[in-house]
Amino acid sequence: MLNIRRSEGMEFTKMQGCGNDYIYFNCMEQELSEPGPLSVRLSDRHFGIGGDGIVLICRSDIADAKMRMFNADGSEGKMCGNAIRCVGKYLSDNGLVGDKNELDIETLSGVKHLVLHKQRSGVRSVTVDMGPAQMHPSSLPVLIEGTQVVNSPVKIGGTSYNITCVSMGNPHCVVLCDDVEGLEIEKIGPQFENSELFPERVNTEFIKLTGKNTLRMRVWERGSGETWACGTGACAAAVAAVENGLCAKGEDIIVRLNGGNLLIKYTDKTVTMTGTADKVFDGTIKL
Repeated sequence: MLNIRRSEGMEFTKMQGCGNDYIYFNCMEQELSEPGPLSVRLSDRHFGIGGDGIVLICRSDIADAKMRMFNADGSEGKMCGNAIRCVGKYLSDNGLVGDKNELDIETLSGVKHLVLHKQRSGVRSVTVDMGPAQMHPSSLPVLIEGTQVVNSPVKIGGTSYNITCVSMGNPHCVVLCDDVEGLEIEKIGPQFENSELFPERVNTEFIKLTGKNTLRMRVWERGSGETWACGTGACAAAVAAVENGLCAKGEDIIVRLNGGNLLIKYTDKTVTMTGTADKVFDGTIKL
């Protein structure tokens, strides 16, 4: 396998799912050295390509491909629902998986199953089996006693909140709000992310029920700040809404994000997510 040095150029593809945009590299035959620092540099929207991070599409011994994703601060994430949809589109549209309509993708959160919904121009949307939601505090982790954290009162940044905690392979704290649009997320988001309640930091979703099985959500992602969308966060939001009696289990739940809508279904066995995947542009950059 080739190791790309910084003096050489490498092709990339900018892709987005609901505005959650990453820079994708085909690492099937070559690998990137120091992907963490590279993600910091390339994610900068003024001096880099711009994005919420980078995604490496690699070979896998147990699946059709392996996804590694790095946040804008250089930290490696375990899973990203929007990114994995784009990985499915990339693999299919570039002929790397033949004419398959279903794929398995290895992640740090396990192997995820994808169903590709194609049009003449290629993959338009993807359904991802995200696996079962984990509610036990140790699965995040969150330093609250009990078997699950549902509508639990806490104080963060000197303010009282009721939170519901869900792991979708990565940690999420969901907060029900009266006013999502006017939320000072740039102030409140870091307070949640770096709270002592969450030893490994946390992604925080601020949600409001706006109609039957319909949620409005804004998200503060650990390592990236506010993003236009978060697939695992939308799943966690739907789970939290069901557990708090706001939405129905086993039914389609629409989660409205800054960058578009995701369709989530939460059952006793698993959580599925359906959303679009789009290529923005291709390019080459000297690393």
